[in-house]
Amino acid sequence: MDDLFGDEQQWQPLAARLRPTSLDEYVGQDHLFGKGKPLRKSIESGLVHSMILWGPPGVGKTTLARLLANYISAKFITLSAVLSGVKDIRAAIDEAKQIKAQGQKTILFVDEVHRFNKSQQDAFLPYVEDGTVVFVGATTENPSFELNNALLSRARVYVLKSISQDVLVTLLRSAISDRKRGLGNLHVIADDETLSIIARAADGDARKALNLLEVSCDLASSDVPVNNATDDENVAITLNRQVLDQALSGNVRQFDKGGDAFYEQISALHKAVRGSSPDGALYWFVRMIDGGCDPLYVARRVVRMASEDIGNADPKALEIALNAWDVQERLGHPEGQLAIAQAVVYMACAPKSNAVYVAFNQVKAEIRQSPSYDVPLHLRNAPTKLMKEQGYGGEYRYAHDYTDAYAAGESYLPEEIHATQWYQPASRGLEIKISEKMRYLKQLDQQNDWSRYPQSKD
Repeated sequence: MDDLFGDEQQWQPLAARLRPTSLDEYVGQDHLFGKGKPLRKSIESGLVHSMILWGPPGVGKTTLARLLANYISAKFITLSAVLSGVKDIRAAIDEAKQIKAQGQKTILFVDEVHRFNKSQQDAFLPYVEDGTVVFVGATTENPSFELNNALLSRARVYVLKSISQDVLVTLLRSAISDRKRGLGNLHVIADDETLSIIARAADGDARKALNLLEVSCDLASSDVPVNNATDDENVAITLNRQVLDQALSGNVRQFDKGGDAFYEQISALHKAVRGSSPDGALYWFVRMIDGGCDPLYVARRVVRMASEDIGNADPKALEIALNAWDVQERLGHPEGQLAIAQAVVYMACAPKSNAVYVAFNQVKAEIRQSPSYDVPLHLRNAPTKLMKEQGYGGEYRYAHDYTDAYAAGESYLPEEIHATQWYQPASRGLEIKISEKMRYLKQLDQQNDWSRYPQSKD
């Protein structure tokens, strides 16, 4: 196979020097490119179609696009949706037209394709359809939400996964031993535990793993005497824990605010709380904080959880959530995070009820689809004589004048929907007592001869 990237330059970063030159070297995506997989067989046969590559950073989206171009002997043109505009798109298409006229194919690779707006995405459609380009888009975001249906219908979506720790360790070991493109000439000494630490810190990102390895070697090489050449067989670079601590300081895990990872982890946190898993809830909370999420954002979400998933089963949950928010604002980082963690664990362990949440949404739906019913006359205030003459406030029964402060048979809804009941307390926590009281009050209604709307009484 032809050299994919030209002559290797010593100044290139390790990750660039070690870019795979064939599918045999392409690691971490065996579900798509393992031996005998249909997509691999298609590519090796020179059959390549337009596609969207969806996956986290550092899993090989750009590398795969370059490999595709190499397998079909196509011209490789790349655009970055972050840096490119309409002018760049036109220039790329014009170049692809000239290449097509010469009987050659073009792979048009668009990185961060989700950052192009609808009109920019639409600009590619005619040229994908007529074969001017084989379109390959790379995105870290869910294509279903970020890409036009028209573009999605013309390209297959392939999901690239985070690279496993074991695969990253193998990749790092290969980089250390490779004398031609890797660090073989540096005689790096690193045991499996050391490489595992780097792999864990890379968090599924091959590019980050190789960069961390290279930085670690640079730091370690500073201890090698200057008068010794690094290609001397007796000189070695040893990666120890002290070097790793320096190299990994400030390392941040995957947490792209506003991206899929952000919302996926928030979703996991919310579901762990709802599912009464304190360990799961605490894990995802710490993952988010470790990734750089603003603790106040989590605090606000915890308040939402208290209302949506716990509600009146344990009203104290809302108070604890608000207190945690307040503590974070008062103490800041890192002291306030413990209060949020306490609230998260409390929420997970609390009895659950979404009865208020369900009733709230049902009432909203009812109001949207129903007429704007008037407030019944007996519920209206009557501050003037005219209003009293019109019947405002007439026959209103003051609850405190009755036994148990309850005016049995009274209605507080418009007449047209007066018998509707949306709130159905759960049989958990405090809502058990609420449910018992509601049943008791309903019995009083049934036993009482007076009813606001007697024509509808059973």
